This record gives sequence, C-alpha cells and structure tokens, in this order.
Amino acid sequence: MSTQISRGLVDRFYSDVLNGRRLEVIDEIAAEGYAEHDPLPGQGEGRAGLRDRVSMLIAALDPRFTVEDVIAEGDRVAVRWRNRGTQVEPFAGLPASGKPFDIAGIDIYRVAGGRLAEHWHVVDQLTMLMQLGFVPAPAGAAR
Repeated sequence: MSTQISRGLVDRFYSDVLNGRRLEVIDEIAAEGYAEHDPLPGQGEGRAGLRDRVSMLIAALDPRFTVEDVIAEGDRVAVRWRNRGTQVEPFAGLPASGKPFDIAGIDIYRVAGGRLAEHWHVVDQLTMLMQLGFVPAPAGAAR
C-alpha cells in the first residue's frame, strides 16, 4: 500500500471524523479489528471501540485538531497535532470544568488492508489537567 493512501486515511480521520464529527466515516477507514493500545476508560474494542473513543472525545471536550506534521513510511503514519477545545462534559471521571485547553500530542497508526489497524499515542495530559484546573500549575509556569 502506498504511503499516500495511508496518509489519506489518517487525513480523513482528523478532518472528517474528529473535526467534521462524521462518525460514519470510521466504518470506511478503520479495520473491524482495530487495536487501540491506549484506550480511554470505558472504550470498547475494535472499530466499535474507536467509535466509542471519538464519541467520548467529541461530547466531553469539543476538540478541534490541527495536524502539524505527518510522516509516513511503510505501514506506519505518525502525526504531530495540536488540540484546542473546551471541557463541556465530564471526561475520564473528571467533572466538566467549562474551561478551554490547548495541548499537543503525537499519534502513530499502523495501516493494513487499506484501513487503520492500530493506534498508539502520547498526549500532554499534565498540561491539559493544569489548564482545566484539576492540577495546580507550578509557580511561574505558563498556562
């Protein structure tokens, strides 16, 4: 599979699914046995689990993702992104804060059979928790 096709799948995930709120696109771009290596609390497995994850993120955090870098090689696609949103509903056991956040993260996807097959990520959760008011920022730290 070409890296262009792999990049296109990932682009559709961010533009159509996460930012466009079109959950039905997940059925077109993710494998039935999709493997999430860093699941959210309460997230199911497979493609349905990815739908759970996106539904939770959209409902609770009203996110807007900006893709800053995409690197594709072989069956892997790495994405460096920025996520700006507001926590409007409870999320991962935390009550709704009503506060905005602006965080960075990196996702890595494995593509197989023309679909997203696996996902790993690193997210700046500490900054998010500080911005939402759940963890105090150290003195002099930028928020």
